[in-house]
Amino acid sequence: MTYKKIQQKNTINKDIMREFLYSLLSIVFFAFFVTVIFKTSLINYSFIYTNINEHSKLYFLFTIFLCILIQDTWFYWMHRLMHIKIIFKYIHIIHHKSINPTPFSAYSFHPIEAFIESSVFYIILFIIPIHPLAVFIAVNLSLLINVYGHLGYEIFPKKITKTFLFKIINTSVHHNMHHRNIKGNYGLYFRFWDKLMGTEFKDYEKKFNEVVNKNIDNS
Repeated sequence: MTYKKIQQKNTINKDIMREFLYSLLSIVFFAFFVTVIFKTSLINYSFIYTNINEHSKLYFLFTIFLCILIQDTWFYWMHRLMHIKIIFKYIHIIHHKSINPTPFSAYSFHPIEAFIESSVFYIILFIIPIHPLAVFIAVNLSLLINVYGHLGYEIFPKKITKTFLFKIINTSVHHNMHHRNIKGNYGLYFRFWDKLMGTEFKDYEKKFNEVVNKNIDNS
């Protein structure tokens, strides 16, 4: 189904292997720091609660949404930081070796970037009362969005452009343009930081339409 590809060129095996190994290393880092928090005395300084009835179900859902908002803001500004020339050259370049990204590149980071990327969740544990399940859900939503953003394919239909949703959320095309052009489209979940800061590619919506129209033409 090559007609759904955003970039028509194929990814070579050595790139996929590099992405896989760096992503695996990042996951090991994530797991290590989670273990440090939950299996040491640090847990006593957190605001984690394990009795789900300690707060309302509405609050539980709110914390998931709050995690998403905090992470989206953290990611945007952290991402901008990673594009400072010297940091990009020695750290973020690992991720940007994936010019035509695949799902394996979702967590293909330098170890320093992997720590900075994931640290937002560690910080959240120490600033708001939150249930581990809410964190688990937020982390897995992040994983799904990261994989989708690096998919190399656009799965949203053309009709989404007629909805309000398209104006606020990112797509696979959105992040793919970042990998191809490097500077611009820095957001994770939402478009509003890129819009507010003037960092969204001006031809993004045109590019999205080109991709989904191509999908329709070849379906």
